[in-house]
Amino acid sequence: MANTVGWSLATSGVVTLLLVWLPGDSLYWGIGLLLVGLLLLARRF
Repeated sequence: MANTVGWSLATSGVVTLLLVWLPGDSLYWGIGLLLVGLLLLARRF
């Protein structure tokens, strides 16, 4: 459980940094990254 929380915090931190640096609307990047995250979770289970 703690490992999952740690990954979530690390991932959200990385995503926040990416949203600052990536060009374009951060909303679309957020949606895209969310979809990628859900796909990775779906493949894991």
